[in-house]
Amino acid sequence: MEVITEILGNAHSPEWKEKLASAHIETLYLDQWTAQKSRFLVKGDHGNEYPIALKRGSRVADGDIIAYDPANGTAAVLRLDLSNVLVIDMDGLEGRSPEDIIRISVELGHAIGNQHWPAVVKGTKVYVPLTVDKKVMLSVMETHNIEGITYSFQPGTDIIPYLAPHEVRRLFGGASHESHSHEHCHCDGHDHDHDHHHDHHHDHDGHCHCDHTHTH
Repeated sequence: MEVITEILGNAHSPEWKEKLASAHIETLYLDQWTAQKSRFLVKGDHGNEYPIALKRGSRVADGDIIAYDPANGTAAVLRLDLSNVLVIDMDGLEGRSPEDIIRISVELGHAIGNQHWPAVVKGTKVYVPLTVDKKVMLSVMETHNIEGITYSFQPGTDIIPYLAPHEVRRLFGGASHESHSHEHCHCDGHDHDHDHHHDHHHDHDGHCHCDHTHTH
């Protein structure tokens, strides 16, 4: 079995779209844990197995092509199956007084930390992985009603290009698809303090990409 050590291209690029237009494609689905690795074994939807060993630190992307045989008209393409991410945009705070920026930032940090949600900060955006049901996360944000910010859920595959490998692991390493937490999930968003917590998640295969944005 040949070990794949490099990515040939990406199915989303115009060049490869044309090449793959008449090809018989085998799709290889990667969950959010496997997608973080550079070495793994994956089985395609046609039943073929592909051992992959990329350079250390390499990351795969949705649509990456790992095999292509123009003579036989076949190809193998990776598809990433990632959870959505709550993206909080603080760009609206530009021009506000330093006191306002500090106050609002602390309020947001309190709201996120009080729910025990991990987060990654990049520029003026805060990325929060889907660790509880979306309705719970939205309820918490709406209850805190933090001024000057906007927030929406975005597909994880759209977020990955902006993140470093350790940030990707933080967002997707412990989150599960549309997971439901039985502890510390407060739909009313009330403040609470705990000395410990335990997370219990149930995975779901479905996706729900919310494209609406909330503004306060």
